[in-house]
Amino acid sequence: MAQTTLTIESIISPALTRCGVSGSSKKRVLEYIANLIAQHFPFLDENAIFTNLICRERLGSTGIGQGIAIPHCRLENCDRIIGALITLKDKIPFDAIDNEPVDLLFVLIVPQEATSEHLDLLSQLAQKFNDRRFCEHLRDCDNDETLFRRVLEK
Repeated sequence: MAQTTLTIESIISPALTRCGVSGSSKKRVLEYIANLIAQHFPFLDENAIFTNLICRERLGSTGIGQGIAIPHCRLENCDRIIGALITLKDKIPFDAIDNEPVDLLFVLIVPQEATSEHLDLLSQLAQKFNDRRFCEHLRDCDNDETLFRRVLEK
């Protein structure tokens, strides 16, 4: 991959921003996410996305606390870094580090070889989602469009 600085703004789109999603479990939410991404990137296999997200969760939960999770994985045949933002209608158990349920997820799918870009974006996301006011602004959204605009706010 080219050595350019990637930002959250450059990897997310309105099509991959969903507000108030219903999900009864971590598995169901990750299935939803895999389906959503595969719909918009048909060259990616939905089952591969789901399997890789689940495998990453088995290594350790991507729930970072305060109701936030950043599920992520590397994926063969992926030629770009893809971000998706999901808020859940109801919080779900996610094995987060603080044992609190999750209702705010930012998902990263990265090419197999995107090591430094992957780590840089995870760091940016962790920093941004560490801001409680920012997270509350996202949680207050009642539609996809507003959620997309708010995640881009500085």
